[in-house]
Parts: sequence; structure tokens; C-alpha cells
Amino acid sequence: MLLKHFYALVMAGGGGTRLWPLSRQIRPKQMLPLIEEEQTMFQMTVRRLPPLLPPERVFVITGQDQVDALRADVPEVPAENFIVEPFGRDSGPAAGLGILAIAERDPDAIVAVLSADHHIAQTERFRAVLHSAAELAQRNMIVTLGIPAYRPATDFGYIRRGEFLERLHGFDCFHAEQFTEKPDRERAMKFLKSGLYNWNSGMFILGARDVLEEYRRQQPEMYDLLMQIRPLLGASDFTAQITPYWEKMPKLSIDYAIMEGATNIAVIPVDIGWSDVGTWGMLFDVLEGDENGNIIRGAGNGHILLDTVQTLVVSNRMVVTIGLEDLVVVDTDDVLLVCHRDHAQDVRKVVKQLRDQGKDSYL
Repeated sequence: MLLKHFYALVMAGGGGTRLWPLSRQIRPKQMLPLIEEEQTMFQMTVRRLPPLLPPERVFVITGQDQVDALRADVPEVPAENFIVEPFGRDSGPAAGLGILAIAERDPDAIVAVLSADHHIAQTERFRAVLHSAAELAQRNMIVTLGIPAYRPATDFGYIRRGEFLERLHGFDCFHAEQFTEKPDRERAMKFLKSGLYNWNSGMFILGARDVLEEYRRQQPEMYDLLMQIRPLLGASDFTAQITPYWEKMPKLSIDYAIMEGATNIAVIPVDIGWSDVGTWGMLFDVLEGDENGNIIRGAGNGHILLDTVQTLVVSNRMVVTIGLEDLVVVDTDDVLLVCHRDHAQDVRKVVKQLRDQGKDSYL
């Protein structure tokens, strides 16, 4: 069933530095065919939404350096539905700007704020829970989807479930008591043992009016700048015109800016086969390996892996491995990355070192 005032806002401005060296500034994670070799992550994100959310109800917020490629990826989405920020100021301002643009078109809008680079295996269940969340959001609730936590992850945020609200179309809905951003391992262990926490998926379903009121209440500086930008929406040189305001925007994630301080938040715990594919190591949770647990991408899958197990190989030229275990091998035109899969998250440290050393050509 198509909800009359339901829209999607796809956040597509991230860099995906933990998937370097394949993910770069000019072709970040959402533009890569990481899961399906014929579709980028962004294409998969947009194309899992119909029929619940057809292309004309999908808005995208991204940067100037990515918008042309993203428009080419999904020509079914109207060009005017792409909102272009001058440069990144984190997800708080980006979400505010996108929601503001949708509210200008439909003041009664309910918006699903989604990431462009997440993998969701169970697409029908995903659309079903979005529908239920949208119904809940129509009652002035800000709704988030909580992912079952099965390990003490320190790279995800957590949501503590509060009192039970209701069962809606087969999904249990709870008050969200607390958001905690990326705890240390000791706290993550406590969260996991309590059984009261879900991972924060970073997907939020909310009424445009309700969340703009939260910006006004919690982030008055950000809100005032958004209101100054509002009359410029639709201008032919919109991105250039808003640059002076964007330069003054506080740099905050939507979690810190809005969600942690909002008072009327619900969480729907749901298993939809979700992964943020944040590191090379996470691909082992998403992709099916061969009989030895190896995951092979590129070179027509003609790589030769002898006595090699639980190893990821990504390269457009032949790679031969002998006697390896639990490694990540990513080969590009100018960089070869080899690391143990347990250290895949440390790729971001390499990116920081390259940036500090001024080696921008590798970024």
C-alpha cells in the first residue's frame, strides 16, 4: 500500500574510508558494486524501495563531486530530487536540508532517512517495516530501526529499548530510552548481556514537521541557518547561493544533533539482513564464499588461491595466493592493500596518515 505522504531521503555523501583503496573521494563506497557485481550500493538502495516508495518519492542529498555520477546511476529518479550540498558538514545538516526540501513540496511529509551504502538482504521485510514505521511516525513519533546485536561491536551505536508500545503489522514497537554512540568493548559487552539493546541502523522515519521542530529546539543555530536557506530552494544556482550559510553550519551527526535529545522516539527491533558494509572484513558476513570460505572479486573470478582459506581477493588482474588464511587483498591501479581480516578496520588509520602526509592523490 502506497502511503500518500511518504518519502525517502537517501544520504549519499559519505566517503567510506574504511574500504580504501577501492573507495576513494572521486568514487566512494556507495558508487561501488560491492555486493552485486552489476549494481552499485547506491543503485541497490534506491531500487529496493519500490513499490512502497516509487522513484518520484525518492530524494537524494549528496555533494557536488558525486551528483553527476549518482544521477547517471538512477535515471529513474527525477533530477530535481537531488539536493546538492556545497561540501560535507556531517549528517545533521545534510538530513536537515533534505527534509526541509521535501517539506517544501509536501508539508505533511513522512520521511525515511536512509543511507546509500547499506546492504539489506530481506527487501520485502524491509519495505514492510518501513510501512509500519511510517504509520507510527504519523502519530508524531520519531522512529528508528534497531538491528539485533549478536556481538559486542564497538563500531556501531546502540539503542536501549524502553516500554512496549504496540504490535503493528507484526512488528513490536518500543519507546527508545537511550542512544549510545560506539561504546568501548566493556560497555558493548554489558549491552549485549542485558538483552535490552539493539544496534542503531542509522535509519530514521519521521514527520518533517516533527523533526524540524527538534532542530529548532535542540540545534537553534543549525535551524536558523536552514531557515535562511529555505527561500533559496529551487534556485538554479542553489548550491552556490547556500555556500555562505553552509560554511557556518555546525558539523554534527544527526545522532548527536537530534536523536540523543529527542523525547518522543520509538524503536522497532527487526532482522532484515542488515549490514553497513563498513570494512573489508564485514564482506565475510554478507557475501557467500567458496568451499574454502574465500571471497573473490574481479579478473573474471580467475584468481588462483591454493591452500588459502577465509581470504578476500579484490583485483582486476590475476592474483595468486598460496598457503594464506584470514587475509584481505585489495589491488587497484596504484595501491595494493594486504591485511589480516581482524585488522580491516585499521584501514582508516592509513587514510588518515596519507591525508596528514599530503598524499592526496591516493585518497
